[in-house]
Amino acid sequence: MLDHLSIQCADLEASGAFYDTVLATIGGKRIMDFHEVYGYGTDFPDFWLGRRLTGEGFRESHIAFRAPDRAAVDAFQAAAVAAGGEVLHEAKEWPEYHPGYYGAFVRDPDGNNVEAVCHTPQ
Repeated sequence: MLDHLSIQCADLEASGAFYDTVLATIGGKRIMDFHEVYGYGTDFPDFWLGRRLTGEGFRESHIAFRAPDRAAVDAFQAAAVAAGGEVLHEAKEWPEYHPGYYGAFVRDPDGNNVEAVCHTPQ
């Protein structure tokens, strides 16, 4: 349903470094730098970061990235910690969502709740 998603961040360089690191673990990469906006994806940019230009204060967003397997979810969490991210929920199975749902939740440099999730059983 979604074509792309864009979020604003307080420090574009810090957030860019964080997402460069964590998205690489699930097959994503920075594809485009466009007028101080970074575009990430696999084939085309579908996740965008830009400087905070509008609004005041902070409202937490939840962003879930699909991982190809459980090992990639674990690698995402490890990369997030290495990049200075805070673990909100360790990588584990979340049967309350559905059988086989395996996810890890971390905070990005702006405080957003960022998840890597795999929907297939081991």
